[in-house]
Amino acid sequence: MAKSTRLIPAVLVLAPLAAHCAEAPPPEPETPAIVQSAVVADDTPPLSGPKPPSTPKRPLVTDYFGTKVSDEYGWLENPADPEVKAWSDAQNAFTRTYFDGLEARPAIKQRIGQLLAASPSYFGLAWKNGVTFVMEELPPKQQPFLMVLKSPEDLATGRVLVDPNAIDPTGKTTIDIYVPSRDAKLVAVSLSSGGTEAGDVHVYDVATGKERPDVISHVHGGTAAGSVAWNADGTGLFYTRYPRAGERPPTDMDFYQQVWFHKLGTKPEADTYAIGKDFPRIVEVDLDTSPDGKFVLARAANGDGGEFAFHLRAPDGKWTQVSTYADKIAKARFAADGSLLLLSTAAPRGKILRLAPATAPLASATVVVPESDGVITDFVSTKTRLFVSDLAGGPSDLRVFALSAKGAAALASPSILPVSQVSEMEAVGVDDILFKNESFVDPPAFYRYTTEGSKVTRTALVKTAPVDMSDTEVVRETCTSKDGTRVPINIVRKKGMVLGGSAPALLTGYGGYGVNRSPRFRPMNRLWLDQGGVFAETNLRGGGEYGEEWHKGGNLLNKQNVFDDMVSCAKQLVVDKYTSIDKLAIIGGSNGGLLMGAELTQFPKLFRAVVSFVGIYDMLHVENTPNGAFNVTEYGTVRDPGQFQALYAYSPFHRVKDHTAYPSVLFLTGANDPRVDPYHSRKMTARLQAATSSGRPVLLRTSSDTGHGMGSPLSAEIEENADVYAFLFHELGVAYKSP
Repeated sequence: MAKSTRLIPAVLVLAPLAAHCAEAPPPEPETPAIVQSAVVADDTPPLSGPKPPSTPKRPLVTDYFGTKVSDEYGWLENPADPEVKAWSDAQNAFTRTYFDGLEARPAIKQRIGQLLAASPSYFGLAWKNGVTFVMEELPPKQQPFLMVLKSPEDLATGRVLVDPNAIDPTGKTTIDIYVPSRDAKLVAVSLSSGGTEAGDVHVYDVATGKERPDVISHVHGGTAAGSVAWNADGTGLFYTRYPRAGERPPTDMDFYQQVWFHKLGTKPEADTYAIGKDFPRIVEVDLDTSPDGKFVLARAANGDGGEFAFHLRAPDGKWTQVSTYADKIAKARFAADGSLLLLSTAAPRGKILRLAPATAPLASATVVVPESDGVITDFVSTKTRLFVSDLAGGPSDLRVFALSAKGAAALASPSILPVSQVSEMEAVGVDDILFKNESFVDPPAFYRYTTEGSKVTRTALVKTAPVDMSDTEVVRETCTSKDGTRVPINIVRKKGMVLGGSAPALLTGYGGYGVNRSPRFRPMNRLWLDQGGVFAETNLRGGGEYGEEWHKGGNLLNKQNVFDDMVSCAKQLVVDKYTSIDKLAIIGGSNGGLLMGAELTQFPKLFRAVVSFVGIYDMLHVENTPNGAFNVTEYGTVRDPGQFQALYAYSPFHRVKDHTAYPSVLFLTGANDPRVDPYHSRKMTARLQAATSSGRPVLLRTSSDTGHGMGSPLSAEIEENADVYAFLFHELGVAYKSP
């Protein structure tokens, strides 16, 4: 489910399908014409060897506005039940038997280890008072660690500041967030373990690396994430605070986030309240400070649906509300002169406003960057420049403006990689910025834009490509969705590829929360291409690739558009002869796991194999889980009759039909997932295993010491990918050949 510090991504509950409902089953989706005319091999022989563990059916009927919905597998929701644990263990054993029988898996694992453990990479950059902070991944270390450098152009000036691998040699502890003080003398770091994302903030001295005694518990969580902002002189910090024991009922402990202040050297019990008592139950707070440290800005998100309000703390300690949820302000940044720059989505593709002074009424804000063809996703200002990152349907553009009291004047755009993503823009010094740039074929690197001379140069913070991608190209195609909407597809293929319909194709998508699926370097694409495959990524509605209207076109009552977009892209790959139905696989996670569930239940004949990570499958109980409540503003609620009907109509768990030939499916989940409860995967697995008539495997892989994916050790990532690609190659009939 989407959160400020997450992925893909964050990321729901139950009720059985049409065949199990007493009345008003959801309507059947239209069968794509490409499937109606295709020859689909449904004569797969029954599975030989061990059979899936049997799952008892215990029906429980719930009445939704007169629609009675029966759930036969609700008992799988309780992880504390010994019977559930025994069932999950049996499923894991069955799945391991499958993988142990794949001769190619050891060779695939070895290759994946080479691809994922090839070179260091960098992310999460911050610059304060002449010091560069950055997270580094350095295989074979299990977790990324925090580095400090005197210069991003010289790695020799760097040293390790906070290393979770030294703190926890098991590799299960990770850094959730970190925030340096304005003078770069201290850094606040949230640490969590086992994929829980439940992080406590620790404070470290930057010069010595020693930890101070100040520890603030439960600042970060898997529901509303977490945030920290230092005060002006570095003597204390504002932080997001979840309820403490006794303050709220047990069911509310992951909600009602507030902002509190901790003075260094004092006990947490002496911390003081700042703001938040009037915030919504599902608020998610993100904090920032002005360049001079005098002002604190709190962005209060109303769940995950893209609604934001901003509150400003003045030097006298008084908080004022800058904008309401109705004002459609999505982001705010302090300018060097102390004014506020605001991203307004009142214009569908975004415009940037300036509020000067920052405490002035919103109605007095002036437009400095008007709406244009690109979708504004981020911006950062320096003393005389404003840098704006735009989306063009998925890939990024970068614009530069001369910023003055009179407004912003467009300058020549700097050079970036073609069909690429710009991210992590950070002001450096007086007028320069650092930004990250990567593409499908170019690994990520940080670049410096120097205002004097308008130059772009690559820093030393570069990931070295573990493979040569010079034989690879990216083609941007479009498909036509059911309602006529044109949807982009990014196709990664070898140059000179002959389109004969015989290549294995791996298609992925997301389509939710306004999240942009931008070009990203994936070492696993090399593995796929070397076996003759093509990789395709879609830019579906529900994302933000074309602005807020694109997002709204795929959320709440419009969610079915996302599934129609995805299947249209899949059909296009077949029509254009990139692949055939018996060589087509889809893959996705979290909200993308919901997408996988919808595709395989609505269009089971169009895919040969499906891989779904930490997915949401039961849309009728989703809001009863802690993080699911945050998703109501994106998906809707069963408490509303119209939204219930929409949820019920596409809920994958309820779309499963008995005696249907489903494709091969691999479900993956983590026992500690705080964003999507693992019971979704358990229930969906049980239902599909009972319903499918194809003889193809329906497998469940549960990791006992990971969560939604954040904080997973490198070794766990390698093992998981080995299973995924061994499954895909086997089910698509690809004989793996080592390069």
